[in-house]
Amino acid sequence: MPSPDAPDLIVEAGHVLRGVDAAGAMIVDDGAAILIEAGKVAEIGPVAEIMAGREGLPRLGGPDMVAMPGFANGHHHFGLTPLMAGVPFAPLELWLPRFRAMRQLPLRLDTLFSAIEMLESGTTCVHHIFSNLPPDREAWDETADAVLDAYDEIGMRAAFSWMIRDRNVLAYEPDEEVLSRAPADLAEWANAGLAASRVPVAEQMAFFRRLKARRETARPEHVRAALAPANLHWLTDGALEEIFGTASDLGAPVHMHLLETRRQRDFARERLGRGAVEHLHALGLLGPNVTLGHGNWMSEAELEIVAGCGCTVCHNASSGLRLASGIAPVNALRARGGRVALGIDQSNLVDDRDMTVEMKLVWALHRGTGMFADRPDAAAVLQMASEHGAASAGFGGLAGRLEPGWAADVVLMDLARIGRPRISPRTPIAEAVLHRGSRAAVETVLVGGRAVVEGGRVTGIDRDAVMAEIDEILARPETDAEAHTWKMAERLVAHLEAEHRTRGFADDPVPYRWNDLP
Repeated sequence: MPSPDAPDLIVEAGHVLRGVDAAGAMIVDDGAAILIEAGKVAEIGPVAEIMAGREGLPRLGGPDMVAMPGFANGHHHFGLTPLMAGVPFAPLELWLPRFRAMRQLPLRLDTLFSAIEMLESGTTCVHHIFSNLPPDREAWDETADAVLDAYDEIGMRAAFSWMIRDRNVLAYEPDEEVLSRAPADLAEWANAGLAASRVPVAEQMAFFRRLKARRETARPEHVRAALAPANLHWLTDGALEEIFGTASDLGAPVHMHLLETRRQRDFARERLGRGAVEHLHALGLLGPNVTLGHGNWMSEAELEIVAGCGCTVCHNASSGLRLASGIAPVNALRARGGRVALGIDQSNLVDDRDMTVEMKLVWALHRGTGMFADRPDAAAVLQMASEHGAASAGFGGLAGRLEPGWAADVVLMDLARIGRPRISPRTPIAEAVLHRGSRAAVETVLVGGRAVVEGGRVTGIDRDAVMAEIDEILARPETDAEAHTWKMAERLVAHLEAEHRTRGFADDPVPYRWNDLP
């Protein structure tokens, strides 16, 4: 565990991007320095003023750097990407079942792998949504601790949650019905994998209370315990009320996958008689502590509800495109005053966790064709990837901005690498960072004033040793048991595809842009 005592220091930059003001403009201090004391930003001002009388303090950066808040990945699951593990891209409902066959890495290594990719591209805060707790209750603490200890080891802030389900895990009908139509050996194999969804929600909430008291209390500025009800079709109303009630009692953040695919929209409308957001609102569950992950298929009425309740939508742009799920109506939500965070989900368009790539996609995806359209500019996208993401993970008011009293989570990018070789002073620095900034430009990353990336490489762990250990595990020949698991997973996917074709929702191909909106 890193020492909680961060050194006092001064960070100098040619430009300091503090965050976005109330009018939506990026606040920029040119030729400025940041005084960091006890892991927090103490003062930002002209270099000479900040340096005066503090000549003995360590210094980082220089006039050839741009300083900005660390990014926040508001929606993340695990390290080894499905593509790396042999899982082909497919629509979500036919993609997830193949996860059963993926070769698993030890949790520490798996967590560190994606954490390396995040930190080295400037992401300092993450909401890690674990797939599900193991059926063995005795392993719950060990599971959560392995993930959180890995983030602590490498130096990231992390919220931890796990996906909670109590029905319809395989499709949009009860699992026993779906498996009743499968061959007996396939049904037996698939049924064994449903044990986690049969753990009573009350037991999971009791564990959550213990986890929050144990881990968040010990590291209150670095750890958040959060709740992740998985999706409307995966949860009964009773389970939803228990989960959201626990969050309300403890003041915990909730991150719920919702309306990721068109089928999820149709489930709510056909089975519940109203939209998914409308249903949650009718149950009294929505509020400022709630983030809706994806939200691709919200209607006009649901956008009004989300904005009115103060919820955040975590936009997973790469995921929506790669899985043919859809595109979140970001502009329509922002027009209503709604808040948008960014998540990379399993991985982005280049199959890693580089937020500088994801931001470029988000900016381009929501340009629209109108000459005078209201569209996110660089400042808005940077805010989604920092302040809004950190708040979604439960670190609001602490991380995501560079202001006195806020955590000194700072990314330093090399201006020469952004310019390659030089960019005009007429170009707003936020635009230059968004469009030309990249992992290659990241020189130093601080979390709480402590350097966790130097020279573009993580410092808290032996990076090469971690990669070598992962490579050794993945290079092992496939065992007979693994080959059997792949065979059963493919049989399960074939069975589920038949289920969706014969008993699923209408699937006539439709072009999508903002899906349910005109």
